[in-house]
Amino acid sequence: MLVSLTATLKEYQNGNLKQDPDMKQIAKNVLLCLFVLTAPSLARPQDDPLRDAQEVRVRAGLPNFFNKLQAGQDVRIAYLGGSITAQPGWRPKTLRRFQNQFPNAAVSEINAAIGGTGSDLGVFRLGHDVLQHKPDLLFVEFAVNDGGAPAHRIHQAMEGIVRQTYAADPQTDICFVYTLVAGWTQTLRDGKFPHAASAMEAVADHYGIPSIHMGLEVAKMEGRNELTFTAPMPKTDEEKAQLADKIIFSPDGVHPYPDTGHELYLKAVARGMDMMRNTGKPGPHTLSAPFVPDHWQAAKLVPLTEAELSPGWRKLDAGDRSFVNWVTQRTGALYLANQPGESITIRFRGTALRIYDLLGPDCGQVTVKLDDRPETVVPRFDAYCTYHRLATLTVAENLPDTTHTATLTIHPEQPDKPAILAKRNEKIDDPKRYNDTAWYPGAILLIGEILK
Repeated sequence: MLVSLTATLKEYQNGNLKQDPDMKQIAKNVLLCLFVLTAPSLARPQDDPLRDAQEVRVRAGLPNFFNKLQAGQDVRIAYLGGSITAQPGWRPKTLRRFQNQFPNAAVSEINAAIGGTGSDLGVFRLGHDVLQHKPDLLFVEFAVNDGGAPAHRIHQAMEGIVRQTYAADPQTDICFVYTLVAGWTQTLRDGKFPHAASAMEAVADHYGIPSIHMGLEVAKMEGRNELTFTAPMPKTDEEKAQLADKIIFSPDGVHPYPDTGHELYLKAVARGMDMMRNTGKPGPHTLSAPFVPDHWQAAKLVPLTEAELSPGWRKLDAGDRSFVNWVTQRTGALYLANQPGESITIRFRGTALRIYDLLGPDCGQVTVKLDDRPETVVPRFDAYCTYHRLATLTVAENLPDTTHTATLTIHPEQPDKPAILAKRNEKIDDPKRYNDTAWYPGAILLIGEILK
């Protein structure tokens, strides 16, 4: 079972990290990641028709999953998603419901949620974070973080997730689940799914995958004035009286309160599961003709050791940095170099290449050279870099499926860190933390094959 990135946050919330300043800071960093980095673009690309809103579409159901539950077997449920899934909310709540409903089965979770990430990263990390742990059911939750992505990109990534899963084990069932943000509730009340969920429904239709929109009833409750989507929880008796019987859904318009908003998400999943329980015939899923020809089934995470590293790189262990453990849960390893000129060279055949890495206070810039294209300089520092967090450096996408060579080199100059931080009214608190040109790559994200 994977260890959740939010486990540290839970310990912090429970008061168990007061004597460990480093771990306490990591927890704060994770919390900020969950609440800041997932705010989606509300602009909808006009490239895909909106689907009719329906809370549950059973389609082919989840027959293999329910068959194992009813037989009292070991059952693993994987949760692949963003920060809404990483929260102590619908994920552990639905897990407990399955455990209570089927006490003879040994039901466990694979927590593969990372705040601030969408299906375009999920498809690359699926094998490492989920499939190697052999799930029986895979929940996929990316509708919020994919909110500003083009429909075709959503089709590529979501279809890649489906095809990788069925290729790894045709008995694994999949369920798409959709969440929402404050700006999307009117669309749902108007009888339509927002953009990302609409795009995902096309893939679900093609493969017969059931789907649940966890937020449809939430939107309806808001319309009936039974729910306030965004507000702080009342503290005084007067504030509670003013609230009357209305439910407060979230503090920030994105992440539900565990005891209110996530309870509504749980109820939606429960209604869907009850509808699917006796639907469909157990058996292997087949890989039909693709929905889009350029799907990302071949997306994968490749160890950085498959590349050619210059001599100055050092593999970090848990004693080197306080964040190494939680990062390597996802990347498999973490490397560091900070001297200009240190490089990584990757020869590959394929169509897309990224580096799974970190952004942080001490990070600099990377010069990217691909084939005979002009060099580009990519900062590994942004306005949120008062702490270290997972990120991806995109080298190239939509390449011809031929042989390519990419060289990434640490640039000698730092980005203008004071100016970048000022965009969020942040300042450099300790110059020593920021005065470096470090880069922390962890793994290669590739659609294709490494060439030696």
